[in-house]
Amino acid sequence: MQPDENIMRAAARWVALGALFLIPFTPLIVANNMFFPFITGKAFFFRILVEVAFAAWAVLAVMDKRYRPHWTWTSVILVAFVAWMFVADLFAVNPQKAFWSNFERMEGWITLIHLLMFFVVASTVLKVERLWRVWWYTSIGVAALVGLYGAAQLGCSSGWIIKAGAICQNWGTIHQGGVRLDASLGNATYLAVYMLFHVFVSGWLAFTTKRRWLKYTLLAFAAFFTLILFETATRGTILGLAGGLLLAALLAAFTMGKRARSFAYGAIILLLLVFGAFVAAKDTGAIRHNPVLGRIASISLAQGDTRFTIWHMAFEGFAESPKTVFLGWGQEGFNYVFNKYYDPSLYTQEQWFDRAHNAFIDFLVQGGLPAFLLYLGLFVSVLWILWRAPFARTEQIALTALIVGYAFHNLFVFDNITSYILFFAVLALVESAAGKPVPVFDRLPEWKSQTAGAISIVLAAVAVSVVIASVDAPGMAAATGLINVFNAEAELSSLSQGSVPNTVVKQVSNNLIDAAQYEYAHPAFASQEVREQILTVAESIVNSSVLSTADKQTFVTLAMQQMQAEVKAVPQDARLRFELAVGYASFGDMKDALTQIAIARALSPGKETIILEEGLFNFQAGNMKAANDDFQAAYKLAPQFSDLAAYAAAGDVLTGQFAQSQALLQQAFGTTTVDKPILINAYAQMHHYGSIADILQTRVATNPDATTTVLQLAVTYVQAGKVALGISTINAFIAAHPAAKAEGENLIKDIQNGKIP
Repeated sequence: MQPDENIMRAAARWVALGALFLIPFTPLIVANNMFFPFITGKAFFFRILVEVAFAAWAVLAVMDKRYRPHWTWTSVILVAFVAWMFVADLFAVNPQKAFWSNFERMEGWITLIHLLMFFVVASTVLKVERLWRVWWYTSIGVAALVGLYGAAQLGCSSGWIIKAGAICQNWGTIHQGGVRLDASLGNATYLAVYMLFHVFVSGWLAFTTKRRWLKYTLLAFAAFFTLILFETATRGTILGLAGGLLLAALLAAFTMGKRARSFAYGAIILLLLVFGAFVAAKDTGAIRHNPVLGRIASISLAQGDTRFTIWHMAFEGFAESPKTVFLGWGQEGFNYVFNKYYDPSLYTQEQWFDRAHNAFIDFLVQGGLPAFLLYLGLFVSVLWILWRAPFARTEQIALTALIVGYAFHNLFVFDNITSYILFFAVLALVESAAGKPVPVFDRLPEWKSQTAGAISIVLAAVAVSVVIASVDAPGMAAATGLINVFNAEAELSSLSQGSVPNTVVKQVSNNLIDAAQYEYAHPAFASQEVREQILTVAESIVNSSVLSTADKQTFVTLAMQQMQAEVKAVPQDARLRFELAVGYASFGDMKDALTQIAIARALSPGKETIILEEGLFNFQAGNMKAANDDFQAAYKLAPQFSDLAAYAAAGDVLTGQFAQSQALLQQAFGTTTVDKPILINAYAQMHHYGSIADILQTRVATNPDATTTVLQLAVTYVQAGKVALGISTINAFIAAHPAAKAEGENLIKDIQNGKIP
């Protein structure tokens, strides 16, 4: 405590600093007891720390004018940006989701206001306390731990570390699968941009310290972070790093002294040589067969077709009306744009994009042209101010390279909480150096007395407690509650009929129902996700062999009522309509399923997935003509996809146009023997057992030891009237596979007794 500092001010100071210095640890948080553990835990951790820090900062600002906000054009633009997004979210298609987001993303306006609060606290407290470098050293230390996690994944996936060892068992799993490192962030792209920041921050600190040991340590960290970034195989971020390094070298070559310029020229030549060598060798086996280098080598305009298509759809949504141009669709609103302007060429891609995968375009869609310009203004203003603030030239160059590299990364992805924190920290750092006093704040009196300090601390403590209890705690409980539902479902699935007492089964089923009812009774911001996930559970347990019919009915009714309520609240969401339709169909209500899928189709008329689902519902309802119409409509939208041709051919089969179906299959696949479930179902419906036998014969030729396939083929022969051939097929298989004797002989008895499966 400083000599003239009273105890209340000291307490507020230490609380603010403690919260600020815990924020860099956010990337390490993985809340396995919550839904989306890599996302929700980090977001709640950050929000609570910001709320605590902001409350403590408010006490400091009341007592000492040095902690009061300053301003630059960056802070003005930032406040305007957050305020504008508040207005845009008010007029969103789904304002509740726009403000609160969901568990998968944990963004929304609630995150923007927390980031603004973090900016205010960091830019004042760390400036007054002169602790910015220490804060960034802390962040580098945490990044090193995250990097070690990634290194363990790299070592285990590459075989450098024994996979059976404790390291691989605890830390070696790549959560997204494959070879792209994701560490404690759970996503390779998130890890990549996190490392991008720390490469440049390490370089900035290295070139501005006078301690040689620290300089070389930081440069070693920068090299390590570069390796981890590279092993994420995130192409846009790798290019952002390369571009940032080239920009840094160019800036050094044109703005620094003679010695620095010679190093810069060398760096430029080296970067160009590496790039040239890579381009020259990109088609060699050494590059193409490397999972990371191969991804980089595959970069082309053709590879970007999907992104370009999505961006075009985003612009269509943006330009739809004066309202969307000015106010956008609100945060989390891209879902509506994606469905309404869906391009059929995306059939084989993800069917429910909720982001444009370009942060700038995302804000254009979410908040209209003003939001886009304000977001872009953050980058422009901070660069402008950076080069006029009292930073050393090396700092200006390193931070410029970082901001530009990050902006390039954001051209191909959307942001996440860890990169948001680091970007806003950079904004706050520049604000700290260049901020000017705000006269209206400076004129306010300082409450220096112990009594005033005590009152302000009590008020701040009460306020932050209320916010945590009302804003954070319900969301945390809901995220945890969903895991309880999944755990109860898993426990139920592990039970076998007759292997456990009925009382145990009843208790487990009660646990499942109770967990679902608790979730519904304690609504949080993510009601859509809660209802979607529990409906999925209902669809999975409806065929349970241990759950009683009454308990199934209770759970299904509960899930459907809640999903109906969600659709009623958000009637324009094609995804919700689709999921409700699938729910109805799963529980045998084809009439309501067809009603909902028709609405979903009207909301997203170009999406083949919805049209095909409507066709399947018509098929199940026995309306073959309607099913064929749907299958043909989907095929006509994108005839380049052979999968859609299979559906169209199945529709022809269902309407008695067998020759036409075979011609279509020959055209699309080069053969009429096409192994697709929809075709097999259509053949079975119309008793074309010979076509099914042809498909099964192909399967048997590929895997002659597959018992199920061979027996299915035998049954198909019997269904086609070739009983003797069916029985002889079974006997031949039994002779070659004695282990299948009992199953085969039982099937023969059923066939001989006229019981064809």
